[in-house]
Amino acid sequence: MKIGGLQKVTLIDYPGKVACTVFLSGCNFRCPFCYSPELVLPEKIKNHPSIKEKDFFDFLSEKKGLLDGCVICGGEPTIYGEELIDFCKKIKEMGFSIKLDTNGSNPDVLIKAIPLIDYIAMDIKSPLDQRYKEFSVIDCLDRIKESIEIIKKSGIDYEFRTTITNHSVDDILEIAEYLSPAKKYYIQRFVGEKENISGEKYTLKEEDLKLIEESIKNLFEVFKIR
Repeated sequence: MKIGGLQKVTLIDYPGKVACTVFLSGCNFRCPFCYSPELVLPEKIKNHPSIKEKDFFDFLSEKKGLLDGCVICGGEPTIYGEELIDFCKKIKEMGFSIKLDTNGSNPDVLIKAIPLIDYIAMDIKSPLDQRYKEFSVIDCLDRIKESIEIIKKSGIDYEFRTTITNHSVDDILEIAEYLSPAKKYYIQRFVGEKENISGEKYTLKEEDLKLIEESIKNLFEVFKIR
């Protein structure tokens, strides 16, 4: 398992927790709006500095009592399978809670991870149809749907989220209808602070966001635009 980065403190990535964020390299998706190509594209991963697993756990040992939890993201963490499960076990044994960020493409791994984690955030890329092939290098639509159901029935806290890029209002309404009922759904403004995979810049109409909010806010326990 390759660790491609560590944010030592975050107050926003894990709701209600002071946490660190560990970034795992490698991904089975190729989202054109991804702003972390150094964690996704093999030619960039090999030139990107990595962190030894021992050094990460040494860091956690030093932060006992100072940090509440750890966010595991990527890339896509679940591509590591049993290695990810062992990684989560070690973190939990040290007394930290865990939030896992995932694209939902590996439900078999997700279901094994759920007893070890406390919060899941799953990215929903597009309406749940053949458009998912635009993002994944594998045919995973059935897996995505399975992960959604696993998460909704997991008994732990969770959120679904969609980053708005070239989506239409109807796209977001379609996603929301599929997900509902669910605890939390967030739609996120695209932030192009650094180069993304495609190099494309995305614009966003605030009036469209307002229309979306009015249309779907009652479908979820929590709905926010962020």
